[in-house]
Amino acid sequence: MAAPRDWLGSVEAEGIAGRQGSSGVEVVFPSDPATPAPLCPHGPTLLFVKVNQGKEETRRFYACSACRDRKDCNFFQWEDEKLSGARLAAREAHNQKCQPPLSRMQCVERYVRFIELSLSQRKFCQGCQQLLLPDDWEEHQEHRVVADISITQLKRPSQLLYPLENKKTNAQYLFTDRSCQFLVDLLSTLGFTRVLCVGTPRLHELIRLKASGEKKSNIKSLLLDIDFRYSQFYMEDSFCHYNMFNHHFFDGKAALEVCRTFLQEDKGEGVIMVTDPPFGGLVEPLAVTFKKLIAMWKEGQSQDSSQKELPIFWIFPYFFEFRIRQFFPSFCMLDYQVDYDNHALYKHGKTGRKQSPVRIFTNIPPNKIILPSEEGYRFCPLCQRYVSLENQHCEHCNSCTSKDGRKWNHCFLCKKCVKPSWIHCSICSHCALPDHSCGAPKDGCFICGELDHKRSTCPKIATSKKVNKKQKQRKSNKMKMGTTKGQSMNHTSATRKKSRRERAHQYLCS
Repeated sequence: MAAPRDWLGSVEAEGIAGRQGSSGVEVVFPSDPATPAPLCPHGPTLLFVKVNQGKEETRRFYACSACRDRKDCNFFQWEDEKLSGARLAAREAHNQKCQPPLSRMQCVERYVRFIELSLSQRKFCQGCQQLLLPDDWEEHQEHRVVADISITQLKRPSQLLYPLENKKTNAQYLFTDRSCQFLVDLLSTLGFTRVLCVGTPRLHELIRLKASGEKKSNIKSLLLDIDFRYSQFYMEDSFCHYNMFNHHFFDGKAALEVCRTFLQEDKGEGVIMVTDPPFGGLVEPLAVTFKKLIAMWKEGQSQDSSQKELPIFWIFPYFFEFRIRQFFPSFCMLDYQVDYDNHALYKHGKTGRKQSPVRIFTNIPPNKIILPSEEGYRFCPLCQRYVSLENQHCEHCNSCTSKDGRKWNHCFLCKKCVKPSWIHCSICSHCALPDHSCGAPKDGCFICGELDHKRSTCPKIATSKKVNKKQKQRKSNKMKMGTTKGQSMNHTSATRKKSRRERAHQYLCS
């Protein structure tokens, strides 16, 4: 990726409520795009813009929606760049080369043949992460191969496959059995019969295991995930290769129809979406994608049900609450701490700052969601919801205010509760960490500096664009006249440059 985006550690450390854009890169969604976005191996790219407070806006560019690191996907193209036919052909060839070696139909056919093999013939190559048919054995004889793959193992592919732990691209951290079991029990208690699992492979597995167990569950699930390796283990109606950052179905209309049918079954009743995106991903593209899935679900609704919302569980760190609620104002954050098997920090049972920061954001009323008392959750009669044990009700805020599981303290100067490690700074006039940098640039709008909106929604953006257009025109004129040499020309150029800087400074300070 051309530039870093939405790094999560720095956001949490500074206590900023998950606002994006601090790196100076924002995603742009044209209201009426004239041309479709160019394609990379991960589907349609996204349009980004680099903005710097007090400086001229640079050119917009396309980059991969899923990968922030250019080592994973090096796609980069300026918005106004014109490509030759040869370059477009080379890009198309590269995109095809990066696709999975087997089609979806081939994976299904191989899976059907694999389960018909005897136990001793069922083999899995750990190096290639592939189920092996007898025809494949010779090719993989020097590889690390596991034999005697049972049907039970086939039902838990997340335990056979190595997790993709590149947090800049896949961030494939898997729910612990504790968190997974809680979610399945909660979904059953709430009466859901279908679960659209977007990036939650382990939850998908457990739901299917319950459905085929002795005490059969009536819940069905469909997994949408960017990890194509899961194609080996599921039929077409159980898995779709999918990129949640651009709503791209890799297997085209057939996969999209599978998803549509699943969402609209029983006129859309009894379905919920559960999603666990990579924490390094931008919130805005995710929100745009989820709204497209909501629109797909609403297509099957009757007019009487037009006011209903698709129930959603969005699993994400608590410090993105501000950003998530910008796009989904009806969402609330539950106190339940989600933990992961293969993450060193996000573990259950830790205390203080070592607790998992991952929470569930939902549009389901919190008083309907019961959190387990044996894990330290209690019901607050004043807030009418379950909260963590140390989340004490503040009589001044009239709310259980803690976000991170610790007891927060009320600051009478800020008129709100803050983290126990924060103190009130008389210089900054708000609470912050003791070793914070006073007067440091604040996050917010790059145009006017206000904190309550982003650059893209700034009321002054129209004026800003006019200023930038005039600046670019002057720069173009200057380049055309660049062949003329002499002291007089240099002096004129310097004067123009100084005048331009002064006008920009006056505008930004107004």
